[in-house]
Amino acid sequence: MIFRALILEFMPNGSLDKWLYSSNHFLDIQQKLNILIDVASALEYLHHGRTTPVVHCDLKPSNVLLDEDMVAHLSDFGIAKLLCEEDSMIQTMTLATFGYMAPEYGSEGIVSIKGDVYSFGILMMETIMRKKPTDEMFSKQMSLRRLVKETLTSMVNQVGDTNYVSTAGRKHVAANICALSVLQVALECSVEIPGERLDMKQVITKLEKIKLNFLKDI
Repeated sequence: MIFRALILEFMPNGSLDKWLYSSNHFLDIQQKLNILIDVASALEYLHHGRTTPVVHCDLKPSNVLLDEDMVAHLSDFGIAKLLCEEDSMIQTMTLATFGYMAPEYGSEGIVSIKGDVYSFGILMMETIMRKKPTDEMFSKQMSLRRLVKETLTSMVNQVGDTNYVSTAGRKHVAANICALSVLQVALECSVEIPGERLDMKQVITKLEKIKLNFLKDI
């Protein structure tokens, strides 16, 4: 008898979704940033590190798994698509998870690496805000992206100058600046027009710079 099995590495810390929404778990801003950089690095490899680009198509917190060192791993490639060299996009009838799909994916089934970038933008917002894009507060008039965009300016105005606060206060302010910077990148990833979105190489550069500034500020 032949027995076939797919052996996967055990991820003792479960999914990002568990850490975001369980009352027994907590992620600080540095852990969140490290996780986002890990996921961005995985996407950058899939999109640009191979001869044939791979589009994950279903990026969401439950598909981000954390190992014993809290390093994030991208999982579940069940609906991933390969792009031939001559193709920058393909069409599919397979739908991804509602709330994370790029507009062109949901309406026309168009799959491209820019769709993953959009989904990553939503993932960044959810990780920072701890608010699902499918939350009941959202409707046709309000979405997670619109909420972030409309509140970002007011949030920025609440952040003080780290030169004029105590050491303990500096850490709090630095964390706020870090979070706001990540949300700004998330907005740049999730614009409606695919060609105006960042690519994952640009995303990693921005996130690494945010991390460097954060570590310098604390």
